Amino acid sequence: MKTSTTTTTLLAIATSYLFLLITPTPKSTYHSLFISDSLSDNASISNHLKTLTRRPHFAGSEANAEAASYVVSVFTSSNIPSHIASYEVVLTYPLSRSLVLTNPPPQPPTTFTLRQETYEGDPYADVAQEAAPTFHAYAKSGTVAAPVCYVNYGRVEDYLTLKEKNGVNVSGTIVLARYGKIYRGDIVKNAYEEGAVGVVIYSDRKDYGGGGGEAKWFPDERWLPPSGVQVGTVYGGLGDPTTPGWASSGGDCERLSKEEVEKRGEVPLIPSLPVSAADGEKIVLSLGGPVAEDEWQGSKDAPHYRLGPGPGILNLSYMGKDVLATIQNVIGAIEGAEEPDRFVILGNHRDAWTFGAVDPNSGTAALLEVAQRLGKLLKKGWRPRRTILLCNWDAEEYGLIGSTEWVEENREILASRAVAYLNADCAVGGPGFNVRATPQLDELIKKATQEVKDPDNSSQSIYESWTSSGSSPLFGRLGGGGSDYASFLQHVGIPAADIAFGGDIAGYPVYHSLYDDFVWMEKFGDPMFQRHVAAASVWGLVALWLADEEFLPFDYLSYAKELQLGMEILEDEISNEDINLSPMLKSIKELEKAAIKINEQRKEIEVSKSWITWKKDHLKVRELNDRLMMAERTFTDRDGLFGMSWYKHLIYGPSKHNDYGSQSFPGIDDAVKMAKNTHTAESWHLVQHEVWRVSRVIKHASLVLVGQLT
Repeated sequence: MKTSTTTTTLLAIATSYLFLLITPTPKSTYHSLFISDSLSDNASISNHLKTLTRRPHFAGSEANAEAASYVVSVFTSSNIPSHIASYEVVLTYPLSRSLVLTNPPPQPPTTFTLRQETYEGDPYADVAQEAAPTFHAYAKSGTVAAPVCYVNYGRVEDYLTLKEKNGVNVSGTIVLARYGKIYRGDIVKNAYEEGAVGVVIYSDRKDYGGGGGEAKWFPDERWLPPSGVQVGTVYGGLGDPTTPGWASSGGDCERLSKEEVEKRGEVPLIPSLPVSAADGEKIVLSLGGPVAEDEWQGSKDAPHYRLGPGPGILNLSYMGKDVLATIQNVIGAIEGAEEPDRFVILGNHRDAWTFGAVDPNSGTAALLEVAQRLGKLLKKGWRPRRTILLCNWDAEEYGLIGSTEWVEENREILASRAVAYLNADCAVGGPGFNVRATPQLDELIKKATQEVKDPDNSSQSIYESWTSSGSSPLFGRLGGGGSDYASFLQHVGIPAADIAFGGDIAGYPVYHSLYDDFVWMEKFGDPMFQRHVAAASVWGLVALWLADEEFLPFDYLSYAKELQLGMEILEDEISNEDINLSPMLKSIKELEKAAIKINEQRKEIEVSKSWITWKKDHLKVRELNDRLMMAERTFTDRDGLFGMSWYKHLIYGPSKHNDYGSQSFPGIDDAVKMAKNTHTAESWHLVQHEVWRVSRVIKHASLVLVGQLT
């Protein structure tokens, strides 16, 4: 009896030991470890950022190629296989620039230096000349001389104010616009459509200089110095302009000619230049004509702004050159153990107009932190269920070129296999969590912020500080084309999110200027680099859940609610017009029912699972996940947005007159604006057509979620 008891005990111990050997560590344990203090490292992030920003590194430069090598080295040292996906793309660089203001006699002419000044003690003064000159990428080459008109932010409504309230016609003039409100490329486009012959865009002290008065600027305070200039692209499309819709996969691939590119309407047809607050103020103070209204005025201590035109004459000259340059995307991959053909993608771009401490390398440093933490999990035995891709894009600043070329080249694979795309561009520019996302990711992101400590108040979670901040709504949407999520969501229809700390431009006024450097970040953006740590934690945790959860954690009830809110806003906008929105209402109700049904099916599978039915259950899970993954694709339409056919998504996409704008239903929104301007039956008929188009894609989403043919 004693021997039998001993044998039983030994068998029990052996069985328990064997069970421990074959029972894997729960994925949730690894997820908790990922956001723990033991894996996060603010000193390492700081070192990454300092290394990445030691020199200016615009696309096509040697410094940017060196930065790509650094990213590869960090991925490799974290046991993440990586490679470089190169493309040959057409980039533009300035050959010459000049801007001269000729005032009525006896005043002498003013020649602007078009240069950003370093400051005493600037640790980067010796490499500042490597930064991109103050220019607009893809600007039209040419020389023009004309009187100047001040047009506020250069929006469509600003030109209406000039014409209807002030009787000012900008045709034949050079317009002076201040940055803000809309994309700079649309400032130039709107000016051209109004008949202007050239554009000068400046950063007003009211918006970027602390409001004027006694406000100090960098390096003493966070504000843009008077000589600071916001550089950037004015290209209206995405990807290489010479290969629209297909990848620039080699120097010998099919390309459009310069004339063909211009005919497409995505590059400007009049020259433009960016200038500083100091230069812009000199030009605006030279103007006569009517006094601008209060909202158009400058900082509190600035003289009154007038509208012009003239009396002075501005001579603007810009000559650029097109160069076929090699750009380098870095792609790291952690292959999934169970579903290697399903991809969770994290992305950030690397290239910067100058040093790029906030834009974009705060995101790059966070990406490298995520990579290093995942590498540590790999050493502890973790493997993701689905494949995780870590992507570091090139040439984003020129027009999202690196990510767009990669998406165009891999479009069919991504359309059938990509679960979600998670972006971080300006990951850290100040305090306060900000996120934009497609709505099925809302609850997942909320859950992640509940798990991560607020970097500015460790006694509470990010979620607690975020929800108590008073910002409403909590989530922004991805209608604009401002970063690398655009190709994934707006072209292919892949669920997407974009996360950041400090989303307000007032907190990051050195955007795209010489002063976006490590010193600014260390003094004002994130002195302790804890916001970087938190950004990496939220970003990586959302990715881990998407990669590891058996059922994809998507919630399409949130999507239905968001569409309902968007329709209510639309109802208010067209309340006096004879537009029938009932097709949309019906489709949204169907989507809500489909979302409830798929949630119930998920619960049924979870309840019924057993060892006996494992294989059958596995196929059921896979099929249900495919429906969740593919539902976003159905919001795309092969004809795309009217006049912008590359953009296929009918729920989220850019506005025709503001690439950064539009929250939902961009096709309807643009059609309504056109109808209100033209007041024709035909234009309102187009609005109704766009309503029907949106209704159809929402219905398609319902059918995919239900998973049954009609």
